[in-house]
Amino acid sequence: MTRTAITLTALEGVPEIQPGAALEDVVLTALASNRIELLRHDVLVICQKIVSKAENRFVDLETVTPGARARELAPICNKDPRLVELVLRESTKVVRCVKDVLVVRHQLGFVVANAGIDQSNIERSGERVLLLPLDPDASAARLRDALNRRLGVEVGVLISDSFGRPWRMGVCGTCIGCAGIVPLLDERGRLDRFGRPMQVTQIAVADEIAAAATLVTGEADEGRPIVHVSGLESKFFAAAGPATRLLRPLEEDLFQ
Repeated sequence: MTRTAITLTALEGVPEIQPGAALEDVVLTALASNRIELLRHDVLVICQKIVSKAENRFVDLETVTPGARARELAPICNKDPRLVELVLRESTKVVRCVKDVLVVRHQLGFVVANAGIDQSNIERSGERVLLLPLDPDASAARLRDALNRRLGVEVGVLISDSFGRPWRMGVCGTCIGCAGIVPLLDERGRLDRFGRPMQVTQIAVADEIAAAATLVTGEADEGRPIVHVSGLESKFFAAAGPATRLLRPLEEDLFQ
């Protein structure tokens, strides 16, 4: 019987990323220092935070003037009015605002707390925040293209972030940017072991890889924002596409 072994390795020694950093150079240096050769159909999972830092998605809170809506919501969710203002600017809809919770629909389509705006693991976190990349799929594609040019090897690149999920406790690694790999594998019509055609099965491949990678990156002070993944089957690369394929269309929203 054929067995598939998937290996996930968090790269050690990644430096603090500064605005304007060339992430392909950071990745190649980290691969070399960890003695990992990048092969065809390997995948690199890159934490959103270092992508946002490289793209200088920092905002100084002192430059933000809260509007009326932000001042209205801030005491309800117990958050800094300036942060609430940024959340509103990044969003198309407020989904839920209660004590300590502000969930919105991000302009990119994600339903996420605080529009994905973060203050953890950034310098001067009391004075500034970090926004999501403007276009995570484009960020993933640029990095993949750069690596392919430098190495001549076709690889996949995922950008991951930690999102909460409806009716589930805790956060989970989630793909927000995808290039070179199938984000959503459609298994509908495939026969199960007893010959019954599957009717609804679509596998969120990119999310599953991102979630697994988070187990080795950690969420606190580990400092391991890049994960090398090897051993994935070729079927996961046959119909590559963007992470936007994972977003459920608004007309199919079952929960609002």
